Amino acid sequence: MISTLKPDWPVTDSVVAYTTTRTGGVSVAPYGQLNVATHVGDLPAAVQENRRRLMHQLALPNEPNWLSQTHSNGLVIIGEEGLQDVPDADAAYTQAAQQVIMIMTADCLPVFLATRDGSEVALVHAGWRGLANGIIARTLDAFDAPAEQICAWLGPAISQDAFEVGREVRDLLVQQDSQHQSAFKRVGAKYQTCLYTIARQQLDGLVGFIGGGDMCTYAQSSLFYSYRRDGVTGRMANLIYKV
Repeated sequence: MISTLKPDWPVTDSVVAYTTTRTGGVSVAPYGQLNVATHVGDLPAAVQENRRRLMHQLALPNEPNWLSQTHSNGLVIIGEEGLQDVPDADAAYTQAAQQVIMIMTADCLPVFLATRDGSEVALVHAGWRGLANGIIARTLDAFDAPAEQICAWLGPAISQDAFEVGREVRDLLVQQDSQHQSAFKRVGAKYQTCLYTIARQQLDGLVGFIGGGDMCTYAQSSLFYSYRRDGVTGRMANLIYKV
């Protein structure tokens, strides 16, 4: 059986959201087990079966709207007909019912967004590049609801202790917002970076609730894929939709 995590947030039950763990699929090492990505070298038949299990076991109402993720600040708005192709984007927003937004992660931060009443939902793939390019604020700009009615949940991502970057990354993010300085810890010539802290700082004042942000894809190897840890590996599924 597929194993999932669900946001713990004050949002109506008419919003369905999950992050999958790596268990419950048919892929073999180094992709074991529930890899949903077609671009990482896994057997196409295994990925197809994993996606079929995802659809069936989570009782998804429609085929998910997949994105071609490029570590950008690209956002797509999904209407009632769904996406007709797989666009280059790293976030999606919808007010349409039963349109499943899907992103894949293996260290980058999935940011789940929804209004308390479930009228609007969105999902963001937030690596350091997307955060530096303002993908969270751009996605929130699509919402009609006031900030206090929007909730955010931070799904599994790499933790600060496991994520080292160079000075150029640190300088880029601190230039964007000086408070991001608190998200970096110097270790020799490198900096350990907390994606969770940066995301919380960017969400502050733009949403009324922020939850999650307490897991580590790198350290929790039995649960999560981690590109930084393994190099060749699978991807978790993150999805959200309105009933």
